[in-house]
Amino acid sequence: MATDSKKVAAPKASDKAPVKAKAAPAEKVPARLKLKYRQDVVPSLMKKFNYKSVMEVPALHKVVVNIGVGDAITNAKLLEDSVRELSEITGQKPVITKAKDSIANFKLREGQAIGCKVTLRGDRMYQFFDKLVSIALPRVRDFRGVSKNAFDGRGNYTLGVKEQLIFPEINFDKVNKIRGMDIIVVTTANTDEEAFALLSELGVPFQK
Repeated sequence: MATDSKKVAAPKASDKAPVKAKAAPAEKVPARLKLKYRQDVVPSLMKKFNYKSVMEVPALHKVVVNIGVGDAITNAKLLEDSVRELSEITGQKPVITKAKDSIANFKLREGQAIGCKVTLRGDRMYQFFDKLVSIALPRVRDFRGVSKNAFDGRGNYTLGVKEQLIFPEINFDKVNKIRGMDIIVVTTANTDEEAFALLSELGVPFQK
């Protein structure tokens, strides 16, 4: 039986489809406030407190934003609204907080959903904190600065906000109820004095 002796020629290198070079990944740009911390705050605090190492300089560790929704006991929709708004404000999905104990007078059962919170770290923390001090707080009516007396003795600071409307992401027309929130700023500072200096350098508008 005769066989075909012809061979198929291999494609030339020039005939192959050009291989697209992979684009280099875009360099992640640090949050504006994070850059300010590295470039301005660290040198300033090292000079002020005579730190011997950059590692001694206090920094933001995390920011916890918590909304209590006690009336969710009778209307679950209110909790859904708060979860949505907190997600819009922080850019992170909140977790539901639940009652630790049952309180008969308030018709509250242990394990019942009564609020939501987020814990921010890294760039997202810096972005939220930057927005809080530079945009949200100045929008508070008759704002005269935040209290200097809300430190806990261990370098952490708690700030109460009366309404979510001060954040630019919130659309007034979609708000069903004005609701406040607690913002806990956890730092690596050893003392309140160091924490106060850190937050002041980061732009927190303390009362004069």
